[in-house]
Amino acid sequence: MSEMQPRIFLCDIEGTVAPISLVSEQLFPYARKHLAQYLKENLAHPDVQKDLKLLAEENRNEEDLECPTHGMEIRNELYARTYLLWLMDQDRKSTALKSLQGKIWKAGFESGELKGELFADVPGAFARWNQSSRVAIYSSGSVDAQKLLFRYSTYGDLSPLIRGYFDTRTGAKSESASYASIAAQLAVLPRELVFFSDMVRELNAAREAGCQTRLVLRPGNAPVQDIDGHLLVESFEPSAHLFW
Repeated sequence: MSEMQPRIFLCDIEGTVAPISLVSEQLFPYARKHLAQYLKENLAHPDVQKDLKLLAEENRNEEDLECPTHGMEIRNELYARTYLLWLMDQDRKSTALKSLQGKIWKAGFESGELKGELFADVPGAFARWNQSSRVAIYSSGSVDAQKLLFRYSTYGDLSPLIRGYFDTRTGAKSESASYASIAAQLAVLPRELVFFSDMVRELNAAREAGCQTRLVLRPGNAPVQDIDGHLLVESFEPSAHLFW
């Protein structure tokens, strides 16, 4: 597939525009610490009930026999919390979990306890890419959580530079159909979209859909044994080997 100037710059978050430590050392511990209190105070809220209904469905389909709620029905706050904590321990890409985490993080961002730490080259790149193209985000974290991260970033509110947000409701990041769907929703052809991620399996799925890809190497990321033909990016700063 020949390279062309992209109309959409689609970015993952963790390990791509933000350090791995943002999620593992700040966001995840914050959600775990505040989970019980949040559920207690917001259990009756319709949006929380919607998440818990989805969580119960995920639990009914749970195949891991080690899950503490396997074969049980999530009937109350205690069962829900038990399953959610287990999902966190497994680092599952659960849509229900991600949605609830986003709601907990919202309070943290709005209070100033949390800040969206980004790599220093991100704000300039987003501004530069917006001159001739558009920027969008695709992460396993919920759309609400993504918006908070960029609204309350360490570089101020970057949300005006982002034209679209996508999470696992669009589909798994390891499935090519997800990228085809994102391209369609953004009204571009797959080949007009370039996807940045630190995960080769995600890039493989995007490439299968016809998208351009970039494997992002950032400090703190896990070593990559096989880049599988993807072009490498270590920085978003302008350079001779990038078309942006």
